[in-house]
Amino acid sequence: MARIEFTDNYQDLSTDTGYQFKFFCESCGNGYMSSWQASKSGMAGEVMRAAGNILGGLFGRASAGSYEIQRAVGGPEHDHALEAAVTEIRPLFVQCKRCGQWVCQQVCWNADRALCKSCAPILQRELAAKQAEIAVQQAEERLRQRDLLQGVDVEAPAVVQCPHCGAETAPGKFCSECGGKLVARSECPRCGAQVAEKAKFCPECGQKMS
Repeated sequence: MARIEFTDNYQDLSTDTGYQFKFFCESCGNGYMSSWQASKSGMAGEVMRAAGNILGGLFGRASAGSYEIQRAVGGPEHDHALEAAVTEIRPLFVQCKRCGQWVCQQVCWNADRALCKSCAPILQRELAAKQAEIAVQQAEERLRQRDLLQGVDVEAPAVVQCPHCGAETAPGKFCSECGGKLVARSECPRCGAQVAEKAKFCPECGQKMS
């Protein structure tokens, strides 16, 4: 049998009843699955069942690994199945002569440059991506220049603590949690700061409160 190329980017999905392989683009990671090929000899299934019986159901436990499965499905029939899968899927891929990666033609191949898009990006797509990136940056800059706080008092307390239950509540006359009366505040006659109702002095300027 001739050597099989294109075999460094696939996952073996073969089971005791047949063979199937999934090939991956080494650039974007997209996967392409080959057609299912039933086992012609039927020996794989017998080997798996016999091994399971002899070893106390080894293949039915989580400890069963790819090594045991490969022993059951490997061999010339497996190699022929892999060769057929490569023949089926390989036309969807191209090997880049610059980096050596197998890439999918649909997404990651630049046919005009005969290189993968990692080695030879498509200019129009790169320009479109940069235009979108710069547009977002400009939109953010214009948004920063606008006043989005019109009518909002950013210095007003967002929450106050209820003196009765200790809960945080919106400023007002009564607590939204327990209904208790919140501490009233007055305005300092000198600086205009909000001062607790029973405070003797303004905490901002020291003005004596009447």
